[in-house]
Amino acid sequence: MKKKFFIDSDVLLDLLAERPYFYDDAARILSLAYKKKIELYTTAVVLANVFYILRKVNGKDRARGQLKDLRLLVKVLPINENIVDTALSSRISDFEDGLQYFTAKEHNLPGIITRNSRDYKIKDIAVQTPREFIQTNRL
Repeated sequence: MKKKFFIDSDVLLDLLAERPYFYDDAARILSLAYKKKIELYTTAVVLANVFYILRKVNGKDRARGQLKDLRLLVKVLPINENIVDTALSSRISDFEDGLQYFTAKEHNLPGIITRNSRDYKIKDIAVQTPREFIQTNRL
């Protein structure tokens, strides 16, 4: 059975906007999904945020095409009322990070791949940067 992980917006933006220094690690994560060694999940909130930023960098049409391609590798999880309420009352100060964290927990994902691991104050699931993920998961 393939391992399933949540992927956050910063990693997706590193890949799609080809951000220097971060691109290679992000590409390696998505390559693992392409090779079907892992399954990646995210939320519509993440995709909306990625599109909002990416359209400014790459233009609206290219950004839309990139997200269509990305959707071949990344599945979208729903956010429900319980996730919203839990995120609002949690110790995670950034509401969006709380939504991502509690979505991953709700769907029994063992970890989150993000460059903002320090922002996740609760860590009863793994929260790793792409580089940490690559180093600790020999896939």
